[in-house]
Amino acid sequence: MAADTATRVLFDEPGPRGRATIRLATVVALVLVALLVAGAVRQFAVSGQLAPYRWQFFTYTAIVQRLVVDGIGNTFLATAVAAVFAFPLGLVLALGRISHARMLRSVSTGWIEFFRSMPMILVVYAFLLALPRFGIVLPVFWMLVVPMILVSSATTAEVFRAGIRAIDRGQWEAAQSLGMGRALVMTQIVLPQAFRIVLPNLLTGLVSLLKDSTLGYVVSYGELMQQGKELVAYYHYMIQTYLVIALVYVLINWLLTRLASWLQARMGTRRTAARPIEVDLEPAQ
Repeated sequence: MAADTATRVLFDEPGPRGRATIRLATVVALVLVALLVAGAVRQFAVSGQLAPYRWQFFTYTAIVQRLVVDGIGNTFLATAVAAVFAFPLGLVLALGRISHARMLRSVSTGWIEFFRSMPMILVVYAFLLALPRFGIVLPVFWMLVVPMILVSSATTAEVFRAGIRAIDRGQWEAAQSLGMGRALVMTQIVLPQAFRIVLPNLLTGLVSLLKDSTLGYVVSYGELMQQGKELVAYYHYMIQTYLVIALVYVLINWLLTRLASWLQARMGTRRTAARPIEVDLEPAQ
């Protein structure tokens, strides 16, 4: 029941005609992408960009150190720290937005609507250029991570709120009829189910955070894109460097997406197996 409600809340499930249209559009898009890639490879070959000596520098230990250890390591560090702060803050904002306390609801709603509508690059520039004028100067790492936390917390709050709203109202009523208070119902019944519903979406949020970390070049933070920029400035192999970086991002995002799909299928199986428990919580007719 909760899974069906979540599906209706988070997106409109397409019908047979819609699914057929999606399959056709997917095939057409794949064909166009394949033609585009083939044309790009041919052009690279004609211009000599695929010559072995242009790719040989990726075998150097110093290059592997810069890209893999420093670049990917710093990217993961910024993403992980931002997620550790942004996801709990998003939950707090979601609870604040559905709170009965008017002031708390207003503050949470204002925070969510403001940062959800702000491009993250503007927030990064605010920490880089505007705040130092008022004497607020953060280390380079936090100039990137704090904007990531602020923006991600707003979008994550809406994910949590959708998950909470997806829980059937009958479970609230059944628990309250047993004498459970609102806070106890939320922590013991609603939030555990909401977490299972939104977990795949949280992993998708990690993908967004990972891509947001590429704005580290604005503050000269040594994440993957910044390391690539410095390598291009030194070796002048721009196409080769950015192609490798693009493949790294595609691989990481693909792995996270597959993990999200696996968790979604696993959570769906658990909800199906646990359905008799949900029926027991329904109010008596």
